[in-house]
Amino acid sequence: MTTTQPPGTPLGSLPPREHLRLGQIATVLDVVIPVYNEERDLEPCVRRLREHLARTFPYGFRITIADNASTDRTPEVAARLDDALEEVTAVRLERKGRGRALRTVWSLSEAPVLAYMDVDLSTDLNALLPLVAPLISGHSDLAIGSRLSRGARVVRGPKREFISRMYNLILRGSLAARFSDAQCGFKAIRGEVAERLLPMVEDTGWFFDTELLVLAERAGLRIHEVPVDWVDDPHSTVQLVRTATDDLKGVWRVGRALGTGALPLDRLARPFGDDPRDRELSGVPGGLARQLVGFCAVGGLSTLLYLGLYSLFRLGTGAQLANAAALLLSAVANTAANRRLTFGVRGRDRAVRHQAQGLVVFAIGLVLTSGSLAALDAASGTPSHGTELAVLVSANLAATVLRFLLFRAWVFPDRASREDLATPPHPSHDRNDLTRSTR
Repeated sequence: MTTTQPPGTPLGSLPPREHLRLGQIATVLDVVIPVYNEERDLEPCVRRLREHLARTFPYGFRITIADNASTDRTPEVAARLDDALEEVTAVRLERKGRGRALRTVWSLSEAPVLAYMDVDLSTDLNALLPLVAPLISGHSDLAIGSRLSRGARVVRGPKREFISRMYNLILRGSLAARFSDAQCGFKAIRGEVAERLLPMVEDTGWFFDTELLVLAERAGLRIHEVPVDWVDDPHSTVQLVRTATDDLKGVWRVGRALGTGALPLDRLARPFGDDPRDRELSGVPGGLARQLVGFCAVGGLSTLLYLGLYSLFRLGTGAQLANAAALLLSAVANTAANRRLTFGVRGRDRAVRHQAQGLVVFAIGLVLTSGSLAALDAASGTPSHGTELAVLVSANLAATVLRFLLFRAWVFPDRASREDLATPPHPSHDRNDLTRSTR
């Protein structure tokens, strides 16, 4: 892909979003159709899509057929369309995988907006212009069609409906995903974003979409959702059980990578000032509002974890020992969560040091809570379990205020003062698998 960064853009970061200079670009949109053994549906799909784009899309476009090592007459049909239609290009890959096809073609495309759709055209094409418009205008980084958002109109069987909704519930519960539909075969991305995001995506199959969206969302990129009209293809060749198994393996892999900080998501950061939340407010230190929200959310979950652990440990030991053990375990989890979510520290750099400093903060909390329990014992002798919990909650509230101040000023000082993470080189993927037909 041949995109250029504006002067002054740090290597590895994304340039500010801007409306595309359309008068200077011959091909604005490149729509990829990945296919495997689709000799029957390919030609009517491509001709219908081309007619729709010629009638409704006001800029230059290209349709790229990405043949995933088909063994039927699909390559012949693709070559014929390539020769017959000026806007159509055929690409042949020698290995299967929808993700591999998209990554290869998108990585070579010079179009500033990249999209893809399934060959069955289950999604109504009237959603295509609303899909790519926010990318052209500079409003969003990625766009997805959604069958599960309000306003979508969907016709499909109960089995596929159940599987789709359960999969998205799994993504929300395990990866904290906020987008509504990961699997709809109707997506678009800005070329400059694809250039930096694609090298991070490992999957080459059906999980490619999900991994792309999760990484983009975690990096703070904006994902636009378009409710679509969608009719299920009764002749779909997707193997549901195998696809579901591969997707769950992908969820585990990505979740583990995010949890250990193995993904350099900082390379996808926008320059300071592109996000309106970066604007300074008089009397408010930079980032304080966001940090307070994140800290409160983490603190609430940590408190629930602490109380659950305390109640569990209290069944077999005394109050002081149960308090110390519960506080220690919840403190380690709290420091790790605040490090990543509240203060935006990624990677393993200084992770041990941060945990050690967090344990010092834990010791202060232990003194406060243990002192409260000791005072309660001295005052009432044998307090009830409910009274113990109430006293501990009050003590933890006081410790929480002190913990935030120490985290912000000592453990995780202002992010701007930390050194930028090094950006690894972008690996190339599967370029040797590709043969492009020429006219």
